[in-house]
Amino acid sequence: MSPVVLVAPAAFKGTLGPRQVAEALALGVRRAFPDATVLECPVADGGNGLLDVVLPTGALRERLEVSGPIGESVSAELGWIDAETALIESASACGLALVEPEDRDPTRTTTRGVGELIWTAADRGAKTIVVGLGGTATVDGGTGAARGFGWTFENAAGEPLPDGGGALENLASFGSGWPLGARVVALADVQTPVLGPEGAAPVFGPQKGARPEEIPRLAAGLIRLAALWAHAGRPELGVLPMGGAAGGLGAGLAFFAKADLTGGAEWVLERAGFDAALAKADLVITGEGVFDRTSLLGKAPGEVIRRSHAARKKIAVVAGRVEALTGVHTLGGDDDGRMLDGAALSRMAEQVAREALRL
Repeated sequence: MSPVVLVAPAAFKGTLGPRQVAEALALGVRRAFPDATVLECPVADGGNGLLDVVLPTGALRERLEVSGPIGESVSAELGWIDAETALIESASACGLALVEPEDRDPTRTTTRGVGELIWTAADRGAKTIVVGLGGTATVDGGTGAARGFGWTFENAAGEPLPDGGGALENLASFGSGWPLGARVVALADVQTPVLGPEGAAPVFGPQKGARPEEIPRLAAGLIRLAALWAHAGRPELGVLPMGGAAGGLGAGLAFFAKADLTGGAEWVLERAGFDAALAKADLVITGEGVFDRTSLLGKAPGEVIRRSHAARKKIAVVAGRVEALTGVHTLGGDDDGRMLDGAALSRMAEQVAREALRL
């Protein structure tokens, strides 16, 4: 009997989107097994590729000018699943890729553009606004996004605070913004809370350009913000799992926009019909640019692996750089995935399919 192979990769950041990766992997599998049934189910977790995976063919995708991560205007994308459901990738408004390496500084970078997208979607009639949290350049606790729909932030002298996580240690009060009139769902790709030694500042600050001496300042600002949240009736937000996603944007949207915070990978896989495809598969192939232990902590490939193991399916991983893990058949390239093109991915898929099915 010819095999059924399910390809369910995430994006290879900086090179190929999830659908492009899925097509390349499927081509390689078909070279290994010309009579195979190949099911393509590209996945995402709230970061890069979310709109590509979730939006149906022909769905409206708007380009809008919003405030970028360091204050300049950027062209961000607002997608529409249907007339009442909007979809946003935070990274398109405040992503790390929008900031040159020498300018990366989470004491200054802001999520303001995300809030502007949320407000625009609500103003245009969205009843539900889904916000992917991955890939941002920020550690501002969502205060920038809140500014995008009218919230204000002041120091003890009543003066407006500047944008960025570095100013939050001087935060004394905030003023309520405009009513959104829409339900907000925030999709996280990590379990990180806002506060603590494994919180947003120490975990994400260095990735986003913070120097070692700036981490305590960012942490102190988030502590101050969480204290004001607690005073306003939300004491759990500082330690809420996933609240630290996108440098605290997860918890920030939970407070400022009354967002429901949920795992992005689970949300996407449910919408994509992954479990139905999984039930038919003999082999599952997933992948991303860099696959390591963090991939198993909320990322889409990790959720693919978890569900495949639970269903007792063979599972293989293709990545630019890979850390071998027990129970997972892996094949890595020579770099971090940025140099892998479609042809290289097809060759790797052909090899890993043969190896996984022992041909």
